[in-house]
Amino acid sequence: MISALNRLVDLVEEHLTEELDVTGAARTLGTTEYHLRRMFSSLAGMPLSEYVRRRRMTVAAADVVRGEVDLLSIAVRYGYGSTEAFGRAFRAVHGVGPGEVRRDGGPLRSQPQLRFRLTVEGSVPVDTRIVDRPAFRLIGHATRVPLIHHGVNPHVQRYVAALPAEEHQRLKELADTEPGGLLQVTDDVAPDASEGTELTYLHGVAVARDTQVPHDLESVEAPAGTWAVFRTAGPYPQELQQTWAATASEWFPSNPWRLRPGPSIVAILDRAADFSTATCELWLPVEPG
Repeated sequence: MISALNRLVDLVEEHLTEELDVTGAARTLGTTEYHLRRMFSSLAGMPLSEYVRRRRMTVAAADVVRGEVDLLSIAVRYGYGSTEAFGRAFRAVHGVGPGEVRRDGGPLRSQPQLRFRLTVEGSVPVDTRIVDRPAFRLIGHATRVPLIHHGVNPHVQRYVAALPAEEHQRLKELADTEPGGLLQVTDDVAPDASEGTELTYLHGVAVARDTQVPHDLESVEAPAGTWAVFRTAGPYPQELQQTWAATASEWFPSNPWRLRPGPSIVAILDRAADFSTATCELWLPVEPG
């Protein structure tokens, strides 16, 4: 995976003035666009699309400063149909417009070319199991919330707190398959999984594919396939979020699996009364890499 990401960075450089075929690149690199984008975003800390934009505007700034061609020609060279569209992209990266940079020579904010390296740690084994499951459903109460990578998501917290206590018990009684107990389900996550993008959050339980779903509940389909299940225990949600991040930085680069589209599931196995600590299972849909 590390070599695939570095080759992707090389391809970005080779196609700075044209649209990069990410689907074709993923196929050439022996993976999928979904997995490639998710791993890039997790490790780089920014979506692939944002990195491409920053690199284009970094290189375009040199053309602007040199002043050898007009701004429209530079805009077209980097895939923009007008100086206005180019100017917006340029300002988003550098904080100033291309006209000001041409006049004053700056200020400029450069995006260095990324290079991924695998840091060998592995001193603490990751508690993981691989599970093959038939198709099942995740049913419960769902809402749209922004993605937050670190700390408690206040939107989720408010949504779950507003549910009546008896509703939690009702959901538990509906569960009839693994993963058991009340579940935190995220679905419809953007491939780049960037902070602030919207996703579907469902608070509910897992049921068999043929279980009748009550009319007042929503459902998310979990297709048949393989799941990597990561067990974590400690301060909540920090330990869970660190484990989630470590799947990209440590587990996937070291194991012959890749992410496949589908919901991500957190099962709370045990927790403190104030939810300051918890034992959880993180279920991620995977396929052979």
